[in-house]
Amino acid sequence: MRDQKLLDYLQSYLTPRRQELFKKVLSQRTNHFTVATEDVYQLHNTSAVIRSCDVFGVQNVHIIEEQNAKKIDREIAMGAQKWVTINRYHTVQDSIKSLKGKGYQIVATSPHIESYNLGDFDVSKKSALFFGTERYGLSDEIMKEADCTLKIPMYGFTESLNISVSAAIILQSLAERIRKEDVSWQLNEQEKEDLKFKWLKNNLKNSNELISHFYSKSIFAFELIFVIVIFNVHAFLRIISFTSCIYIIIWQISLTVVKRFHSSGCCFFMRMIAFS
Repeated sequence: MRDQKLLDYLQSYLTPRRQELFKKVLSQRTNHFTVATEDVYQLHNTSAVIRSCDVFGVQNVHIIEEQNAKKIDREIAMGAQKWVTINRYHTVQDSIKSLKGKGYQIVATSPHIESYNLGDFDVSKKSALFFGTERYGLSDEIMKEADCTLKIPMYGFTESLNISVSAAIILQSLAERIRKEDVSWQLNEQEKEDLKFKWLKNNLKNSNELISHFYSKSIFAFELIFVIVIFNVHAFLRIISFTSCIYIIIWQISLTVVKRFHSSGCCFFMRMIAFS
C-alpha cells in the first residue's frame, strides 16, 4: 500500500491541469485487456504497438524476446513507454504461464485460420491479445496454447496488415465495446494509486531526490517529536521524584512522632482525646 502523504507530496509538483489529466487518464485505464508481442523483428513496430496501447487505455504490454531483444524506440513510442507498463520475457512459456496465472485467456491474432471476427469477439473475458512477427505471424507454440483466435475482417487482395496497424484496429474496437457493455474493466483504487506513483516517478525530474527529501523531512519530524516526548517524560519523572522525596520526608516525620508517643507509654489517640 502506497504512502498517501508521499503521493500527495509528489503530486504537489504537478500543475492543477496536470493533476486533472492524471485523474482523467487513470479513470480510463484497463487491465481487462493486455497485449503481448512475440519476437517482433522491426523495432518501430513494437514501439508503435506500445503507443497504441497508451492511446486506447491498455496499461500492460508483454514483450517476448526469445530471438530479437531490442530496446524500445523512444522516437516512435512518442513517450508512451513512460505511461505503459512493459513486461519482458525470454520465453513464450514464461509469458503464457504468467498471463494465465493472472486469469487471462490467451487470444492469438491470425488472419489465416478459422477465427472469431473482431465484431463477434466476447469482450467480457479478460484477454491477452498475442501478435506475432511481421513475416511468419505467431509461433506454433502460441497457437497450440491459445484459448481462441481472432481476426480482422478484410475485403481486399491483401491478406494481412502490419502488426502495429492490426493492434491499433483491434484495440480501438475492443476499447470502445467494453465501455458500452456491462463489463468491469476499470482499475481498482489500489491499482490506480500504484500506477499514479509510477507515473509520478517516471515523469518528475529528480523524483528519487524528491522522495529522499520527503523521507528525510519525515525522519526529522519524528526525531523532533521523539525529543519533545523524552524531554516531557524526563520533566514528569523529575516532578514525581521531587514529590516522592517530600512524601518520604513526611512519612519519616510521622514515624518519628509515633515512636515518641509510644516511648512515653501513651497511645497517640488517647493523648489527642485528652488534649481536646
